[in-house]
Amino acid sequence: MRLNSDAVLPLDDLGWLGDAVGDARVVAIGESSHFNHEFYELRLNLLRHLGIDAYAMESGFPEGWTTHDRLAGGDGPAAQGITSLMGVWTEMRDQLDWMRANGTRFYGIDLPGSNCSLMPGLDAVTAYLAEADPDYTVAPGLRAAASFGAASPFSAPQALAAYTGLEPAQKDALTAGLADLTARLRARRLDYIERTGADAYSRTLHTLGLTVTLDATIREMAGGGTQHLSIRDAGIADTIEWILRREQRLVIGAHNMHVQRTPIIMPGLPVSTPMGMHLAERLRDDYVVIATTSGPGQTLNNSPGFYTGELFTDLEAPDPGSLDGLMAATHDGPFAIDLRRLSAADAKAVQAATQHRIGAGYTEVEPLAAFDILVHIPRVTAAHPDEAALAHTPAEVAEVFAAYLRK
Repeated sequence: MRLNSDAVLPLDDLGWLGDAVGDARVVAIGESSHFNHEFYELRLNLLRHLGIDAYAMESGFPEGWTTHDRLAGGDGPAAQGITSLMGVWTEMRDQLDWMRANGTRFYGIDLPGSNCSLMPGLDAVTAYLAEADPDYTVAPGLRAAASFGAASPFSAPQALAAYTGLEPAQKDALTAGLADLTARLRARRLDYIERTGADAYSRTLHTLGLTVTLDATIREMAGGGTQHLSIRDAGIADTIEWILRREQRLVIGAHNMHVQRTPIIMPGLPVSTPMGMHLAERLRDDYVVIATTSGPGQTLNNSPGFYTGELFTDLEAPDPGSLDGLMAATHDGPFAIDLRRLSAADAKAVQAATQHRIGAGYTEVEPLAAFDILVHIPRVTAAHPDEAALAHTPAEVAEVFAAYLRK
């Protein structure tokens, strides 16, 4: 089955994009997998044509201020403030160069420490308190308890194991310590704002809130709970709402499953509530979702080999009955369709394709409810490591990439 050729929108001429997006305050651009050359390229091309002055991505909120400030004229590599390996690719460097030249502001929207370390968030709060409350010292025991994991995706298994190995009293003390710190920041809000200004205070309070969210996420995972992804995505949605108090319009770059308006349903995992469901409820028509489908090529490796330098794995052609398969059968090259403007026959065909590619696997989805626009990339390839950015990464990241580049 294929869609009518009238549904095809070209990617080499994006004149239709402005009408399709309208005046929506938030435009989310999804990707089927991280670290693919084509998805980085797509985001940059769409960002150029949308002309929106702020861009946010699936990267740590507290660390992201480094990138934010360096794009505005600060010294040092802008990519250094991007977490979860999102910034160590030449394609991201090209986007950051374009953003700097065009005055586009950057924000991270995710939890700190590549979702496995509380320390970047706690360090940011401690640095703020040194100015706002110099006579106060964060309890050394809190910092010691929070230092169970390094801020690197390659350290995630060890971080979770280390947290799991903590005594229950230690875990409880960590959570209580973060709650006490939050109470102090709230109680002394007026004093702190007088000393540092409202913007620095608001940024720090939100950073601490996301650090608390990460603690809850890790606690949920280590305890065998099922809501860790929902906890994380609720925090991401709150971050976007925080950014919208500073920005009139925003482009978001994140995985398809985070931006969709419908629940995340993956085999063997509990149903989760993505960030996109929260934003759809809060923003309604001011939230537009551009998702992606893909053909064969290379995708992020989710096996243990990822941690030793096998970063990518081969990706087969999509299942003919999937959403990706339907798009692949419709047109040979890259193209888009506006799901809100399909004929009745095309809408029926899309609605019947309930399997959507997520890396090398599939998730269940209701396409017409989840997305507004679909972009199909016929072949996906690995992004290209940026040696200049890698020079500023933690040792475990540099070591894994060195192994990858030797292969």
